[in-house]
Amino acid sequence: MTYPATFTFDPPEKVENWRPLVQWIMAIPHLVLANVLSTVAQVCMVISWFIILFTAKMPKGLADFICMATRYETRAVAYAGFLHSEYPPFDFTTAAADPGGQPIRVDFEPALEDRNRLTVGLRIIWAIPALLFAMVIYIVAVILTLVAFFAVLFTGRWPEGVLKFVMGAYRVGTRATAYFALLTDEYPPFETD
Repeated sequence: MTYPATFTFDPPEKVENWRPLVQWIMAIPHLVLANVLSTVAQVCMVISWFIILFTAKMPKGLADFICMATRYETRAVAYAGFLHSEYPPFDFTTAAADPGGQPIRVDFEPALEDRNRLTVGLRIIWAIPALLFAMVIYIVAVILTLVAFFAVLFTGRWPEGVLKFVMGAYRVGTRATAYFALLTDEYPPFETD
């Protein structure tokens, strides 16, 4: 693993043509739970920020919860975006490593010891370029997902280039989230691979 946060996806050969029409509806319970988990994870980030500033260590329990919430949200959004047809489980395993069993894997290697207090203290400022980059990539990915909506509706397949870019957007988002959520002090690269 080159960056301490990775997104991997094994895309299916074909997605049923009807899925783009209704899959987002089927994802509503997961999206609601992802929103709740994300809110709790944000509270954990603030608590972690103070703890790291005073001790230069991130508590493993907080890091694992933030990893789980990020993983859950990524899987819910990917399912709602009809990337695959396997209904995600209501899995709340708090661990940095992905427990597996899903087409989408989101793995983390959180830095728990010897944290840089300066980069953590100024994280909200230093994360702005990475978050802006992720936002621009996500906007393009949303537009391309609308294109894929019609492609999947009529052909049952994601266009290869579109799928590659959308997967890259998930990678960028995972890395930016890991940095902003204090899981790592390593700045995320400005690339989609």
